[in-house]
Amino acid sequence: MFSFLAACSPLQIVDHLTPKTGYERVQGIPYAEGPRQTYDLYEPSAPRRDAPAIVYFYGGGWKSGDKDKYRFVAQSLTKAGYTVAIPDYRLYPQVTFPDFVQDGAAAVAAVAARLDRPIVLMGHSAGAHIAMMLTLDPRWLSAAGLDVDSTVKATVGLSGPYDFLPLSDDLQPILAPQGDPEASQPITYARGDAPPLLLLHGTADTTVLPKNTKNLAAAIAGLGGDVTVKTYPKVGHAPMIGAFAPALDFLAPSRADVLAWLRDRGL
Repeated sequence: MFSFLAACSPLQIVDHLTPKTGYERVQGIPYAEGPRQTYDLYEPSAPRRDAPAIVYFYGGGWKSGDKDKYRFVAQSLTKAGYTVAIPDYRLYPQVTFPDFVQDGAAAVAAVAARLDRPIVLMGHSAGAHIAMMLTLDPRWLSAAGLDVDSTVKATVGLSGPYDFLPLSDDLQPILAPQGDPEASQPITYARGDAPPLLLLHGTADTTVLPKNTKNLAAAIAGLGGDVTVKTYPKVGHAPMIGAFAPALDFLAPSRADVLAWLRDRGL
């Protein structure tokens, strides 16, 4: 056992420790034609009546990530009675902004059509960026045949990059290949009539600085929007989502706070 764990990545260890009961998983449901344009659907064994579905976007700097490594997030949310969809999306260098946002919109549209119920968007890091772009800029879901304000009932962003200009040299070719960096910033599309937002961030995050959450929250609040912010002293980047795993919930109360916030809004 210990030799096996020593050879695994942190996400593989978390997956190994995650229960495989309490849900039914359907893998590789296509939402477009490409090999990375599929999602996994997790149906809880004990669903909450009239609960929305949660579409979760993982992080990875828009250049890495795999839905199979985030079963622990789905298990954690299905345990609370939610149906969960986790899409893959195309990555750099195969694509650049805004292609992965368009993939996110297509995935949400496919999930909404399959389940015929409201959606809560949720994401961590680069996934929070995608979720927030879909929430704040109606063009993407509209192009996929959805009205964002009637489809998306709330959005949860964990450790998200929302306001991070100037772009670093490594991000410039990913997010501003045509030389328009402001177009890639969720704060550019801040609006007071957006669905309710929950923004969570660790104060010790050096990967995505906490000012991203602070600045977006201030912009939304200044426009009269519904935004809630929770910060976690001494918590870094990865523990914010790692704490959703059953064996790692001591890292941060992020899971409990997300579920409580959703319940408070009748979701």
